[in-house]
Amino acid sequence: MDGTERQIFEIPDFLTITIGFIVFFLGAFLTRNVAFLRNYNIPEPVSGGIAVAIATYAGYLWLGVETVFDLSSRDELLVMFFTTIGLNARLFDLMAGGRMLVILLAMTTAFIFLQNTIGLIGASLFGFPASVGVLVGSASLIGGHGTAIAWGPTIQAQTGFQAASEIGIAAATLGLIVAALIGGPIAKILIDKHELRSTAIDGDIVGLEYEEETDGDTKKAVDHIMLMRVLLATNVAIILGYLAHQAISDWGIMLPLFVPCLLAGILLSNTVPAVFPNLTWPARTPALAVVSDYCLSLFLAMSLMSMQLWTLAGLGGPLITILVVQALATAAVILLVFFRILGSDYTAAVLSAGFAGFTLGATPTAIANMSSVTKSHGPAPLAFIVLPLVSAFFVDVANALIIGWFAAF
Repeated sequence: MDGTERQIFEIPDFLTITIGFIVFFLGAFLTRNVAFLRNYNIPEPVSGGIAVAIATYAGYLWLGVETVFDLSSRDELLVMFFTTIGLNARLFDLMAGGRMLVILLAMTTAFIFLQNTIGLIGASLFGFPASVGVLVGSASLIGGHGTAIAWGPTIQAQTGFQAASEIGIAAATLGLIVAALIGGPIAKILIDKHELRSTAIDGDIVGLEYEEETDGDTKKAVDHIMLMRVLLATNVAIILGYLAHQAISDWGIMLPLFVPCLLAGILLSNTVPAVFPNLTWPARTPALAVVSDYCLSLFLAMSLMSMQLWTLAGLGGPLITILVVQALATAAVILLVFFRILGSDYTAAVLSAGFAGFTLGATPTAIANMSSVTKSHGPAPLAFIVLPLVSAFFVDVANALIIGWFAAF
């Protein structure tokens, strides 16, 4: 196959969702049977999704078939997931996490500068225009595919470098893979070294602990009434978030839809139970944890299985070298600075897995990393509230400003 005549195999939305379920169970099988995946907290949809992405890449190389998944429903899962995170938030936790939130924001902002500095140096060493450095820096890593796609044409027009967009997308793809693979091992190193344990009493945020899924504990049973309560509360919060998003957009402020939905979930969970004390509210329940886990697992499985790894071809040497340096810098900062500044406790270790996830990949990857850790070692509810507020809200503004400053070079 010469690479110029390829058959495009398009998979429709419903079938994509179905394959996403299969990918999750494939990942669960791999995690149970591969010691590294099991011991180092690699999320099931990550191992399954990467395996399928490699399979589609093999089909691209050997059969000349380019597999394209319809991901129309994927973003709806993301909105629903972040809404459930908001429903689990308590003002007491948010107040207690105020210091942690400020530290996390400051560390992330500083890390954006570090990522772009590494990208700038790497671009210069490999003969790329200097401003291409942001495309192997925070535009593609902390920013993800969306930011990389947005900045690629700008950098291309500014420098005349025709491969700018391609490099940005490839860096975001490779970063997503690395982010999903290093978060769990980093947390395990910290937890084992410092002998950390969860101290949370009630903390089901995303998924249930593995031991509790199989021990027959009736306290963790989930029935259809509990699930209906969760889905109703989630849908109401999404409606409020959608209306808020429309109003915000009319004011000229651009935010992802899941941000106001997350905030609507926080608002509901901190007002409805107080106004209606006799109403059974689903926050911090096993049912809400199951719905959160469902949305996140399916979203991540669909995201990773649909990666087009052939976009990395031709950019291997320079891109991989720069990304290896970025990954090493991330691990070093987390192990030597981040974990200590956050207090060197169990929550800091869980947040370390999340920090690796979103600084190299995306917020859902960060949550999946943390979820995999907490399933094995116990809940850390504050981590799941603080990190999305920083990674999905505040950081986008800081990243845009810093990218613009570096791109000016």
